[in-house]
Amino acid sequence: MSESTGSTVSDADYETMSRQLGRKIRGAIEVSYRTPDGAPAVVKTAPRLPDGTPFPTLYYLTDPRLTAEASRLEVAGVMRTMQARLREDADLAADYQAAHEHYLAERNAIESLGTDFSGGGMPDRVKCLHVLIAYALAEGPSRVRLGTEAVALAAAHTPKLSGTAIPADWPTPEDLGTSIEAAFDEHVDEMTYDRSDEEDQ
Repeated sequence: MSESTGSTVSDADYETMSRQLGRKIRGAIEVSYRTPDGAPAVVKTAPRLPDGTPFPTLYYLTDPRLTAEASRLEVAGVMRTMQARLREDADLAADYQAAHEHYLAERNAIESLGTDFSGGGMPDRVKCLHVLIAYALAEGPSRVRLGTEAVALAAAHTPKLSGTAIPADWPTPEDLGTSIEAAFDEHVDEMTYDRSDEEDQ
């Protein structure tokens, strides 16, 4: 079982997620999202690992199909276009702020780290789609708009993920008022990514 006190992670899921990540998973509390084909894909982690190391990433993406797609979307410049929209759209910024505050509240309910750092760049930057995808899948499509869009883009970009790794009824990019063409950045080669908040579990 997980080393985390109060964990509900089964031995089978613990072993599967460790295999998915290629290392022993630590601080696992629960499987927060399971794919339509039955694989654990998002794990809720304790804010402090068993050795005492702070671990602010509450929801951690483990399924390699989803982690690979998150990386592909990042390379395609999706974070850059999201960041630009965040600066221009007050409603989107408010949604992101609310998602940040909820993330902190959920984490602090387990243990406070004494910091307002959440994850993914929230509340004012878009730094890691892995975090936003994990958050959206764990809490559903109404929690964090940019995470919901990232999941939708993943399913649209790689259709075989729909119904296998991503719920078949997840909103589409068109449902959300966006598209692959709008989300991908044609100037992606000019980008450098800051991945400092994608913690190693």
